[in-house]
Amino acid sequence: MSQSLEKATFAGGCFWCMVSPFEEYPGIERVVSGYTGGHTENPTYKEVCSETTGHYEAVQITFDPVVFPYEKLLNIFWQQIDPTDPGGQFHDRGDSYRTAIFYHSEEQKAAAEKSKLELEQSGRFAKPIVTDILAAKPFYEAEEYHQSYHKKNPFHYNRYKEGSGRARFIKENWSSNRDIEEAKKQLSPMQYNVTQNDATEPPFQNEFWNHKEEGIYVDVISGAPLFSSLDKYDSGCGWPSFTKPIRSAGVKEKEDLSHNMIRTEVRSAEADSHLGHVFPDGPRDKGGLRYCINSAALRFIPVSELEKEGYGEFINLFK
Repeated sequence: MSQSLEKATFAGGCFWCMVSPFEEYPGIERVVSGYTGGHTENPTYKEVCSETTGHYEAVQITFDPVVFPYEKLLNIFWQQIDPTDPGGQFHDRGDSYRTAIFYHSEEQKAAAEKSKLELEQSGRFAKPIVTDILAAKPFYEAEEYHQSYHKKNPFHYNRYKEGSGRARFIKENWSSNRDIEEAKKQLSPMQYNVTQNDATEPPFQNEFWNHKEEGIYVDVISGAPLFSSLDKYDSGCGWPSFTKPIRSAGVKEKEDLSHNMIRTEVRSAEADSHLGHVFPDGPRDKGGLRYCINSAALRFIPVSELEKEGYGEFINLFK
């Protein structure tokens, strides 16, 4: 880790939805919900919602720029918002829900302006990009019940994200559906049957069940990082087993009642492909979970190839 950490501050509408996209990456030390950009000291949530303080709802990220560059944070930020909306975000209206990048240095300002220009020139949106780039002002942490809201109240959080229109907008405007459809055409019959038809490959007759090389396992379709060899163990089941995903936001769970059983299915969050199942019989000292995953749903990237493949931030996990 570098000697000095930096801060990044982003306003993207409701701060409940702006925490999990940045969490759990190597080099991300802390993600906090709060208020910034206004003229009132130590504002409360009620005061900010009254639209009398000038504050934005925002998140502040403490990160190691050597491990996780600021430019990658900017990429994540843009993909959580509608940057063309000047009056708020989705169903949340008002100045406190506007989008903005608050820069903490001239280097951050230049990077933010460059990323905004690239987005404008990409032609992704027909409307102008209206997200402001502003000098950072005092940041006031929000009340404790707002911190990590997605973990404390997952049902309400997921319902809110869907109901507000944010989830649909991200899927329609930011997901790489075209790339995912192209990737599906390159799958082997087994890979397709597992990921698209929820099939299960034979135990002990798959690529990674006994694989011991150091590296990460990514979604065979989207390339999203899913699991690490550091969390892999031999469960004796004949499929790759992990105690946890690299990032909890990278996978989603779903009740599976097929085959006259009650199980919890695991799917990739980005490509919505079937990965396997999670069971409560894993190592107790590692959390007690066993993610039983099909090799056909994964692609392995060894540590020596992480930088070249665009996953350089994960090298730090193996140091």
